[in-house]
Amino acid sequence: MPQQYIVVEREEPIAIVTIDRQDKLNALNWAIVSELADHLEQLDRDDAINCIVLTGAGNKAFAAGADIGEMADKGAIEMATGGFESWDRIRRVRTPIVAAVGGYAFGGGSELAMHADMIVASEKAQFSQPEILLGIMCGAGGTQRLTRTIGKYRAMELCLTGKRVSAQEAHDWGLVNRIAPEGQHLDEAKKLAREVAKQAPLAARFTKEAILKAFEMPLEEGLQYEKRLFALLFASQDQKEGMRAFLAKEPAKFQGR
Repeated sequence: MPQQYIVVEREEPIAIVTIDRQDKLNALNWAIVSELADHLEQLDRDDAINCIVLTGAGNKAFAAGADIGEMADKGAIEMATGGFESWDRIRRVRTPIVAAVGGYAFGGGSELAMHADMIVASEKAQFSQPEILLGIMCGAGGTQRLTRTIGKYRAMELCLTGKRVSAQEAHDWGLVNRIAPEGQHLDEAKKLAREVAKQAPLAARFTKEAILKAFEMPLEEGLQYEKRLFALLFASQDQKEGMRAFLAKEPAKFQGR
């Protein structure tokens, strides 16, 4: 059996998924990303899990990039047909994901954090896209997600220089949602995840879907897409329960149906 580097803990209605490869600062390779996609897809099918926290073991790194040793001798065809389908599988997870970033989120680690829907970072966290320093460039969405999040000029600077940015700077630019004291990023991420997990699960998934579509569609098309999802929720039991509870001035008991 190959060594497994992904640890899953359940604290229903949330789950914590940890990349545990501390001797390599949680560096990513194709097998780890594939294993991660497997676990995220399993949780995505689990009705008891309404939000997922994604983190790296220890406080030194969320994930300090890709495993360069694995890639160094690869050819263009091998890289183009490699493990990118695993990144696509992660992108298609419908359950909201909160990244808890402690320490380094470099290269593929930064790109993985940006696959999440929200990012909570330790005050000591650092973000970087240093691929240019190795004679390559981002390959798992860094140029696209950074540009959509922090704008063309900042994305250009980060991707063309490989510079590191602090958690505070990333927060100021809109890349990070919350900053936590050193060592408390996971607790803060779990707190945010529980806020999300107590909402109606179908409404949360539809909301995530609609927001992500905003990056792909013109405004008019996106508005129509939102209206369709909005109307569909009126076929759910949770919509009836949410409005009943509001009128009765009592907490709603959502069932994900």
